[in-house]
Amino acid sequence: MTLPASRLILYALPAIPLAALTLPLYIIVPTFYSETLGLSLAAVGTALLIVRLFDAVNDPLVGWAADHWRPKMGRRRATFLVSLPICALAALMLFWPPEDAGPGYLVFWGATLSLGYTAAIIPLTSWGAEMAGDYRERARVAGFREGFTLVGTLIAIALPFAVGMERAEGLHGLAVLGIVVAVLLLALGGLTVWRVPEPREYSRSRLNLRDGLCHMGRNGPFLRLIAAFLINGLANGIPATLFLYFVSDRLGLPEMRGPLLFVYFLAGIAGMPLALVAARRFGKHRAWCVAMLFTCAVFAFAPLIGEGNWPAFAALSVATGLTLGFDLALPAAIQADVIDVDTAASGEQRSGLYFAAWSLATKLSLALAVGLAFPVLQFFGFTAGGDNDAQALTALAVIYAWVPVGLKLCAIALMWNFPLDEAMQRGLRSRIEASG
Repeated sequence: MTLPASRLILYALPAIPLAALTLPLYIIVPTFYSETLGLSLAAVGTALLIVRLFDAVNDPLVGWAADHWRPKMGRRRATFLVSLPICALAALMLFWPPEDAGPGYLVFWGATLSLGYTAAIIPLTSWGAEMAGDYRERARVAGFREGFTLVGTLIAIALPFAVGMERAEGLHGLAVLGIVVAVLLLALGGLTVWRVPEPREYSRSRLNLRDGLCHMGRNGPFLRLIAAFLINGLANGIPATLFLYFVSDRLGLPEMRGPLLFVYFLAGIAGMPLALVAARRFGKHRAWCVAMLFTCAVFAFAPLIGEGNWPAFAALSVATGLTLGFDLALPAAIQADVIDVDTAASGEQRSGLYFAAWSLATKLSLALAVGLAFPVLQFFGFTAGGDNDAQALTALAVIYAWVPVGLKLCAIALMWNFPLDEAMQRGLRSRIEASG
């Protein structure tokens, strides 16, 4: 069944404010807390790593609860609705900190935001995975959601830089973003709950958390996918975390940070249709691998760009941005397919628990990027906003570009011959729907 575009738009709208709580959070917030508030790179990296350790307990429990709480309005809609005020408040507090905010403040509100975000994104992604059972239609659902994610990312980048983040007092750019995110979360999230119906559930049995985790551990395609996704997420997270420093310190173009970041994500929106066409023609996993190979080939030239050469870096940003849609939409669509392996074997449709693992891998990869890259840079003498010698800038360039290329090649090796293709997925859906 082809879902109407109007329903997919209504479903995907909350991705706009939620986008500000993912990649931009790890690009802009660490820079603001270190450069503007004066926290050390090591302190910021450690604080965000502590938040991710909290997620290791939080995410599976939220996923399990999202699968097993069954109020009258539906488990996906209800869990998502409860998350909205928590997420909105935490975003406002984290993005609008007091001038004397320290690492403890970052840990507390970071953990609260993580809880709210998890309780929002797990039911939303599970909702999308259960809206369609078809291999190709799932890519379309994920494409709509991740397309709106990129729109939200552009807003999250444009607002702070347009208003300015040079001062900690008053209504700075990050504070304005926090207000906008809080308002849009409540407004657009409420609209989605009101207008988009609860998806059909195909569970024919009930499992406790331990049995559910055992089935997950036996799901070979899922384990292979989550490993590739974690590695590729780290490969994406490192340059995302270091982007602002690379442009400011390595290229000597601090005034171009906002425009170049905007160009990258704008190219990502343009690349989303390419991802869906390639997935339809070549299969989702193979299309994703080819996109990663292209990114590696282009990104390997980043350390060779000379100081002040913004046209070359803008061209690189456009080229790699075109593959961003592949990284966002295709793994999420494949995730919906590997859940079918579990549903057919266990008899319970537990999308929430699977997307909890997905959410944890996403946040862990981004936190590792901060927690590992910042201390290593500090070891080589790099100082945010300071005078850096040739050794520090060389370390920045290598960690920014060549380390991620090596990680992406590992992810490609895992996914190139991925066993779950369209024919196998159709067989699984036939079994699930016949028994449901």
